[in-house]
Order: sequence, then structure tokens, then C-alpha cells
Amino acid sequence: MHIWMRAETRPNERRTALLPDGAAQLLAQGHKVTVEDSKTRVVPASEYMAVGCRIAPEGSWRDAPPEAIILGLKELPEDGTPLRHRHIMFGHAFKGQPAGQVLLDRFRAGGGTLLDLEYLVDETGRRVAAFGYWAGYAGAALTLRALAGHTGPVDVYTSAKAMAQDVRGALGGASPSALIIGALGRVGTGAAALCDAVGVTVTKWDMPETAHGGPFPEVLTHEVFLNCILAAPGVPVFVPRDAGHRNRALRVIGDIACDPDSDFNPVPVYDRVTTWAAPTLRVHDDPPLDVMAIDNLPSLLPRESSEDFAAQLLPHLLTLDRPDSGVWGRAAATFRSYGG
Repeated sequence: MHIWMRAETRPNERRTALLPDGAAQLLAQGHKVTVEDSKTRVVPASEYMAVGCRIAPEGSWRDAPPEAIILGLKELPEDGTPLRHRHIMFGHAFKGQPAGQVLLDRFRAGGGTLLDLEYLVDETGRRVAAFGYWAGYAGAALTLRALAGHTGPVDVYTSAKAMAQDVRGALGGASPSALIIGALGRVGTGAAALCDAVGVTVTKWDMPETAHGGPFPEVLTHEVFLNCILAAPGVPVFVPRDAGHRNRALRVIGDIACDPDSDFNPVPVYDRVTTWAAPTLRVHDDPPLDVMAIDNLPSLLPRESSEDFAAQLLPHLLTLDRPDSGVWGRAAATFRSYGG
């Protein structure tokens, strides 16, 4: 088995799906591990070289041997080239997203396979590796900062502790009312942890509170709403399209699940992701209603989020030499079900 970890090309992306100690375990099992050089990855290439990995130039995965399995996180360069390898990544291609359809066409043209990390699930359907906790933590932080008027560009934090200190300073002792939907999941747990760390008391909802399918007028009675539920068939609308025009206390939405292009978006008051340069989008002026919808939130805490995710993923990478069974067989079946 040959795992080829590519460099990430997305701006502000410093995370990694495989740490040097994990690479060492793969090598000890007799597998090959190639790691592309990267100026931005939170772990330098020298640390992978020290455990025996081969280091390749950034972007050279295109010429990797056909049997190599390309490991990455975020999107590939949008150059339209056919994709002939097996790729492990977040493809965002199975919920009707326009860019996802283009990606699937590239796999069909090249004969490759997308093993989507979002659909890497156990026999019960639960994801085996996710960045959710740190997405929730960072998403809650930026949403509360936005409520306090801090809507300017953001950058990598040195630690979760530093992030919480920054939010406490922005709030200046204020304790806004906040609602989390999906509070018992990974994302919601992280969001609640940040709120606890900065002294914000939250109302926590999960399946029992949303089972009736809506509407949910309670969302509008809180100053802050944090959506931690992924867009999927059957997920109800939490914030109505005309929310801006309604009587409301709601001032800022943190759509941490962040899937505005999906047909199943439960927060249909906005239509595009936000960015590190412009973390919020104003969707109504009087009174203001802002949306924070950054789709790579864990990258704000690249060290913690990489360590957490890589530890979850490694046991399954060690089974990649059995691609037709377990989580990899299910991921391949999902790809085929969407016309792959």
C-alpha cells in the first residue's frame, strides 16, 4: 500500500490528516508513505522525513504511481483534469453542490475514486473521524466575536486557550443569550465548550427539541444561534428565509455546519460561505443580522484539530490494504451510488 499525502492548496489551510507518528506506524507495517513538501502545513516535512517518509515536491501527486492513494483534506485545484487515483478527502460532492458535481465528473473522466471523509462511517452510520469538535469551538468563538462587533479578518490562533481569551476580551463581560442546535454531537460539544470557557450560558437543543420539524420561533428569541446540524434530507429549516424581517432578538448566526449550496440547507438566509478575510455576511440591516459561515473553521486551531483528527483516522488508514471491506468499502459504495 502506498499513501501519498498531498500538500493543501487552499489559502489558510495548515491542517494535516496524518502526523509523523502515524506515518511511522504505516511504515512499520511495510507500507510506503510519501509526503509532499508544504510551506504552510502545521507539521514541517522534516518531521516526516525523520521517521522515514519520502518527501516529494508540492503538487506532484498528479504524477504519483497509479496504485498510490492520495490523502488530503480540502478541495483539489479546480483545473478540470481527470482524476485517476483513489483520493481520500472532503469532497463535498454528495449533497447536490454544483462544485461537487464538477468534481465527480473529473473522477468519472479519469476512472478514479473519491473516498469522502465525511462518508467514512462505521456499521451504524456514525462517522469515524471528524473535525467537528474544533469546528464547533472555533465557530462559536468567531460568532461571539461578531456579536461584539469584531468582524474584521481572522488568523490562526496559537491555542484554544488563546482563542477563548480573545473572545472574553471582545465580549467585555457581556453574557448574550445563545442557542445551540445539535448540542450533543461533536460540533455542538465544541461550541458549548467555547461558550463555557468565556462565560456564556447556552440553551442546548438536540433531537428531542427538533423532532416536531418546526417552525422554531425560539431561535429568534436568542441573540446568538449556533447551527451544528449538517445539511441532509429530513433536516428541518431552523431559520426561515424571512427571518431578517421578523421581530427578533437574533443578531448573529453561526452556521458552523456551513452548507449553503446544499438543497437541504437548514439556514436559508444566506447563499455563500464567508472567509477569513470577511468572517461575516450581513443579511439584514435593521436591526442587523449577520451570518458567520466559514467552511474550514478547524484550521484556526491547526495543531489541536490535526492531532485530534489524525488520531481518529489512523486506525482506519492502517486497514486501507483491505479496501473492499469496512469503512473503505462503505465509502467506495457511497461514491458508486452517486454515479462514480
